[in-house]
Amino acid sequence: MQAEIITIGDELLIGQVIDTNSAFIAKHLNKIGISVYQITSVQDDKVHILKALKDAESNVDIIILTGGLGPTKDDITKKTIAEYFNDTLVQDISVLENIESIWKQYVRQTLLQVNKDQALVPSKATVLMNTVGTAPGMWLEKEDKTFISLPGVPFEMKALITNSVIPKLKDKYHCPFILHKTLLVYGLGESTLAARIETWEDALPEHIKLAYLPSLGKMRLRLSSKGFDRKKVEEEVQQQIDKVLPLIKKEFFGYEDEDGNEETVIANQLTKIGKSLAIAESCTGGKLAQLFTTHSGASQYLKGGVVTYSTQSKIDVLNIPKDVIDANSVVSAQVAEAMAQNVLKLYKSDIAVSTTGNAGPTKGDSNAEVGTVFIAIATKIGVYSEEFNFGNNRARVINKAVNKALEMLQKEIFKNR
Repeated sequence: MQAEIITIGDELLIGQVIDTNSAFIAKHLNKIGISVYQITSVQDDKVHILKALKDAESNVDIIILTGGLGPTKDDITKKTIAEYFNDTLVQDISVLENIESIWKQYVRQTLLQVNKDQALVPSKATVLMNTVGTAPGMWLEKEDKTFISLPGVPFEMKALITNSVIPKLKDKYHCPFILHKTLLVYGLGESTLAARIETWEDALPEHIKLAYLPSLGKMRLRLSSKGFDRKKVEEEVQQQIDKVLPLIKKEFFGYEDEDGNEETVIANQLTKIGKSLAIAESCTGGKLAQLFTTHSGASQYLKGGVVTYSTQSKIDVLNIPKDVIDANSVVSAQVAEAMAQNVLKLYKSDIAVSTTGNAGPTKGDSNAEVGTVFIAIATKIGVYSEEFNFGNNRARVINKAVNKALEMLQKEIFKNR
């Protein structure tokens, strides 16, 4: 089965809002064996939406739309869908009761007619009740095609996908099992890695696809396959992994989790081994800690973190001796290691990571070249640090520093596995 995702909204096309809905929907469709053929973004314009629906219907089995279901005049998706299906809008009592309930519990304003009109749906549609918002999802069928319209608000869309859409699609379609297995590789560029595994890659069976996914400071190798016999698919992919691992033994460091987040791999391992983490950041400005706290359950392993951005804050908060900074520079191995050791003591954690560097464009309090970053790891046994130069683009320096800190953390917590 193939699907197309259509996102609706001028805000997407002018870059005011980033489309995160498509990634979420595509990932969940893939898990149940439905491949995404295409992702399309269109304006809040009836002609464009109608054309997108017609094109999608000719290409795929399942069409999922997000956006344009709000109460304002620019939200035209429902009316356009009704026109596409030669249908009329009717009031759904259960949706209206849901809206009235939400207003009574959470909204301290008068329920206006435009809000009540959100209970209008095409008469041919099956309503997908939105338990966290007022705009319902809608499921329509036309011959052997399925059309699903969802609100564009991400948390409302996610709830509907998880609780309603995926279960209904699984009931309706018999889909193959799709497997993606992603290997994490550090220390090799894309071309170097490709040259090393070329013979293995050329011998891959046609039904197993290989993708190179380079990012700042790491490489990911993704093997993909699908079939109705799950055990066979998994065994065939594992056979190929077993063949390639000896070629990248020193650089291979594990598998990416299904959400594609290194921080969740680290979090899961820390929880598993019962170890805690503390973080001290300077040049990365709290971005490292934010990655961990974005996910629920961080309190199980993350003791805390500090952003000691200025030189004085390193002295005042982390008790870095001023003479150590004066003698070595605020961007140095000595300061990075002192930051890691002192935040370890501050939070009484098992492992600590620190970052200090010059992200640019000016040198700030240090004479270190722009792009210079020191990252340190401290444990109850000892401390060590590494020096890097990540170039002269500020955003790139910060992101590469975060990725390298995750890599060093991952190596530390997995080294005795």
